[in-house]
Amino acid sequence: MEELLKALADPTRAVILDELVEHTGQTLFEICNRLSSRHGINPSRQAISQHLAVLEAAGLVRSERSGRYKFHYVDTAPLRAITERWPDTEAQDSTREADGLGSTTDPDAPRPGALPASKGKNHEDQSCQRAGQQPGQGA
Repeated sequence: MEELLKALADPTRAVILDELVEHTGQTLFEICNRLSSRHGINPSRQAISQHLAVLEAAGLVRSERSGRYKFHYVDTAPLRAITERWPDTEAQDSTREADGLGSTTDPDAPRPGALPASKGKNHEDQSCQRAGQQPGQGA
């Protein structure tokens, strides 16, 4: 996950991905030309090659050699790891509302899997006291 986030953090790599999404299967020369003509980005071919290596290490780009040429293809499958780790809660809320389960944006609504709140004390305070600690005291 760290390599994926690192690869996406650089603005030049994001533009490279945009270009490969629009037109996948490009050579280094084609990518450099598109970056220059469409985005005003003029780094060296070596710099773009290094960006492609980072994207490839993250699984976002795969390369294939054909004769003298190396073609670069986008692979967005690794991006699913991000959406699985941090799902779209807005979409979940819409699904819950459509299923008649109500909105989870209501601050008083119970959250799925949440323990019921006890009267007078919150769950954290009770579990601390059971462990022989005062509320707010760390382990």
